[in-house]
Formats: sequence, structure tokens, C-alpha cells
Amino acid sequence: MLRTSKLTDYATVILAYLADDPARQYAAADVAEAVGIALPTVSKVLKTLTRGSLLSTTRGAKGGYRLAYPAVEISLSRIIEVMEGPIALTECSVSRGLCVQESHCSLRANWRRINRLVMQALDGVTLADMASPQLQTMTLKVSKSSSPTQRR
Repeated sequence: MLRTSKLTDYATVILAYLADDPARQYAAADVAEAVGIALPTVSKVLKTLTRGSLLSTTRGAKGGYRLAYPAVEISLSRIIEVMEGPIALTECSVSRGLCVQESHCSLRANWRRINRLVMQALDGVTLADMASPQLQTMTLKVSKSSSPTQRR
């Protein structure tokens, strides 16, 4: 199963909340209360997002966190990469030399192609899309020769 971590899920929830009023500075405690996530977890996510340049911070009494870019410029792939590192469905999808089977495996090119398609899909969804009430229906191209059992 492909799955992002709970922290990445929390990051998306937090960023969507911040996108609601992008000019406002948000204190970590206010964000935690609003989204219903424990303050230590929110603080950890906010720091990671700041290190990843998705948030900017201001210190002081009127300081806090805010989006570093408009929500329409922040892709879902970027959020995932900041929270988890490079997106790779398999070890060989992104880099050479990570898999002991690489020298005699004929699947690397196919995995790389699939990885590119997943990245394109994630690049096509922005934080603004995620923050909206419902994503537009996305259509996926499926080969006519594929049967439901072949797609499992």
C-alpha cells in the first residue's frame, strides 16, 4: 500500500488551515487548537515546513507562521517532499545503486515511468485545491487492455 506518514497528513491539514487567511500570522498554539492536533506535533510540523521553505516565520509578540507562497503555488508533491524526502515508489525509481537487484532487473525503466506519472499527478494538485471543499474530479488514463484484475 502506498501511504504518506501521519505527519504529512497533519502538514496538509495545517497548511490548508493557514491558507484560509494567508496574510495572517498564526501562533502554533492557535493552529493546534483550531485543527485539533496536539501542540508538540503541530510545532514539529511547523518547524519542518519552515525548514522546507513552505512557511515563513516572524518572532515577537505579533509573530507567528504564515505561508511563504500563495496556496496555488504549493503543490502536493512539494509538501510530501518537504515532510518525507524524495517521492519514490521503489528504491530504483529515483536513484541508481540503492537496490541489490539492479544489475539484473529489467523493471527499473517501468518503475521510473510510473514514478514520473505519480509525480505529475501530485504536481497537478495544489494546496489551494486541497483547501477547497472538494477536488475537481480527476480522470486517470487506463489502458484499454487492462482488466480489473490486472490493475490490482
